[in-house]
Amino acid sequence: MTKQEFLDELRSRLSKLPSKDAEEHINFYSEMIDDRKEDGISEEDAVAEIGSIDEIAAQIASDFSLAKNEKTADEPKRKLKTWEIVLLVAGAPIWVSLLAAAVVVVISGYASIWAVLVAFWASFGEIIVISLGCIASGVAIICIADISTGFIMISYGLVMGGLSIFLFFGCKASTKVIIKLTGKVFSTVKRKLKNKEAM
Repeated sequence: MTKQEFLDELRSRLSKLPSKDAEEHINFYSEMIDDRKEDGISEEDAVAEIGSIDEIAAQIASDFSLAKNEKTADEPKRKLKTWEIVLLVAGAPIWVSLLAAAVVVVISGYASIWAVLVAFWASFGEIIVISLGCIASGVAIICIADISTGFIMISYGLVMGGLSIFLFFGCKASTKVIIKLTGKVFSTVKRKLKNKEAM
């Protein structure tokens, strides 16, 4: 491959780079070939010694992408203007109290959800206790006094026991939903905080 063919191919491969950066690299490799020719190496051998054009183009593109990312990271963040700082300070009593109120509302709402869930589980426990109490009372009444009243109490206890099964599955499903929702909220907050720290 001749020097001109190499440079033309390299220019084609670097077409996505800004023209100034592409030309800098092309000039660099042009001078490198000329230096080797001055050392007595033929043009084709000088081009061959530089290496594969695929590897060179890939390395240049990679270096350019890395440099671009570093430049973006090094760019200073936008500074607040004087009037923005004045507005923030002057409005602090309003926006701080509104923010605090919003936080309190969110925490209260979250606590209320858990309070309802605890109430459901407490109701489930009470129904189980009532069911067992009715069955035990029914057995005692059958043994001591009235058989029909005893069977009514046992039936009532069994109905309550059946109801407690439905309530158990409802409480279990509600708990899973709330725990899953809590996990999502915490992971979202954590991700946003990490993104802020990265910025």
